[in-house]
Amino acid sequence: MMTTQAVAGSWPDGKRAAVVLTYDDALVSQLDIAIPALDAAGLKGTFFLIGSKIAPEQVARWRSAAAEGHELGNHTIRHACPQANYPPAKKIDTSETYDVDTMLTEIRTMNTMLTAIDGKLQHSYATPCGQHLAGGVDYLPALRASGLVRYTRAADPTEHPLDPMDVPARFFPSNATGADLIAAVQDAESKGGMIVFGFHGVGGDYLSVSAQAHAQLLAYLKAHADTIWVAPFSTVIEYATTHSSH
Repeated sequence: MMTTQAVAGSWPDGKRAAVVLTYDDALVSQLDIAIPALDAAGLKGTFFLIGSKIAPEQVARWRSAAAEGHELGNHTIRHACPQANYPPAKKIDTSETYDVDTMLTEIRTMNTMLTAIDGKLQHSYATPCGQHLAGGVDYLPALRASGLVRYTRAADPTEHPLDPMDVPARFFPSNATGADLIAAVQDAESKGGMIVFGFHGVGGDYLSVSAQAHAQLLAYLKAHADTIWVAPFSTVIEYATTHSSH
């Protein structure tokens, strides 16, 4: 199966690399800064939304983003992460308090919420905190069997033979520069591969990269559109899985 370092020229129209821009948690800075920047550059991103973080007044804005060609993805309703990620006092909505059925029910419910926003029946998924444990049990096998999602983004950058239900992604620290982000794209170009970027805040909120670094990345991608394919997560993973070399 094709790895994330695909053979050069295996992307559409002979492009040398594929770039996916993903944004987690349904943050205001994504609506205010990231989406306008993407629109100005003519690029489309994927936004993995947390149901409990979508304010009623934001629904129309997310619907508009989807109508413009951005992908809305599933990041669960409550984003349950391991207790270790939270202050010691927090005991609820941790992945330890879930079981596999609860997690799959939450993913199914979030799918319904997304369909109500964008009208699409199929959505991709990103694991909360990059892990797929519920009550200490790996729920990825059950998720694969459920048919609820076809493509899942992880938070681990380790490259491996392409598994559409465990796709590597690369996150950068808040002090990352535009040059740092561009260098990662150039590395993917040199290998004829794919890079999935993971962002949270852009110029605000938390775990943010600066609006300037983000804008510089988009400018580079726009300037190299002849050799770099930029598309939403589901679009790229579907292409990669249906055009894989064996």
